[in-house]
Amino acid sequence: MAPVARGCVRWLSAVAAAAVLWACAPEKPVFHGTDLTGVEWGRELRLRDPEGRLRTIADFRGRVVLLFFGFVQCPDVCPSALARALEVRRLLGAEGERVQVVFVTVDPARDTPELLREYVRAFDPGFVALRGDEEETRAAAREFKVFYEKVPTGSSYTINHSALTYAFDTAGRLRLAHRHTQTAAEVAADVRVLLASSEKKGTER
Repeated sequence: MAPVARGCVRWLSAVAAAAVLWACAPEKPVFHGTDLTGVEWGRELRLRDPEGRLRTIADFRGRVVLLFFGFVQCPDVCPSALARALEVRRLLGAEGERVQVVFVTVDPARDTPELLREYVRAFDPGFVALRGDEEETRAAAREFKVFYEKVPTGSSYTINHSALTYAFDTAGRLRLAHRHTQTAAEVAADVRVLLASSEKKGTER
């Protein structure tokens, strides 16, 4: 019976050790948006702002970035997405200053730098608009799995496109995708988690 007893002790010790490790493991945050942590895409963004400066996600380190692809003549989805982002910043109070909203146009032919500057400033002077040429726009869309296509409307066209808002943490890593139907309160709650996580890591250094 002694070997069996020693085996039981070893097994119980292993179980106890596993339980301790499980209890000490950091709890995975629960988000309202789709968790994209660790995906192999959405890492590169190199486009120019209306002043002609090349911008990347790394430029906004220290802030949570909310990234949306759209176009100025978009009748409803784009303005409501930017209005929601503005409400998110309001709901966060002082922490809203740590949120950077970035709007990328999928219509560079019509969305000139001047037009983009005025468009985003109409929502908030702190919002940043980015654009590239047609090839650069397609590359950015591929990197973020964004769909868009021109749809003829009489003598002009509109654009059908994906309507997700991507959230990056303060280290510049893609973390979340929020659907257009999600509320400002839900997005703000997720942003709070990302901000709190960065503060916790800062105190642990």
